[in-house]
Amino acid sequence: MPKPLHAVTPAFRQQKEPYRWPEVEPLIYKEHDTTFRSVTRRVLFDDDCEQNNQVRYFEVAPGGWTTFEHHWHTHEVVVFRGSGTALVGSETRHVEQGDLVFVDHDEWHQFSATDGQPLGIICIVTVPRDRPVRPTAQDLEAIYASHPELKDVIRV
Repeated sequence: MPKPLHAVTPAFRQQKEPYRWPEVEPLIYKEHDTTFRSVTRRVLFDDDCEQNNQVRYFEVAPGGWTTFEHHWHTHEVVVFRGSGTALVGSETRHVEQGDLVFVDHDEWHQFSATDGQPLGIICIVTVPRDRPVRPTAQDLEAIYASHPELKDVIRV
């Protein structure tokens, strides 16, 4: 007999409002941090079974951005709503609903709602993961020296 994936999570949850699900509360994006603007986080699935994955929905309000950071764990990202800008490594791309973004480990990244509309992304990560690392002044100096065009893109 197959093992249930998660004893607490219901098998089905219908969207009751656009981009909102029952029993999925908005959370503080990052406590005690001011390196982002206008971001909410919702944990859609918190899998404590063999997969050890967490599926999260981040919504960046128009003009907002996520923290510019890197960490050891990877991200698999699906652009679920709207459009905006994704910065991964030193590459910036316009992204829109349906696009996929892979953020490798220790790769600088940031998502911004640059098109006057919300940018909603579904992010899949491993449950056991490390803390994000924000850039030092020396990191930013090195990034801007090798990629001066990023000075107008990165928000810190």
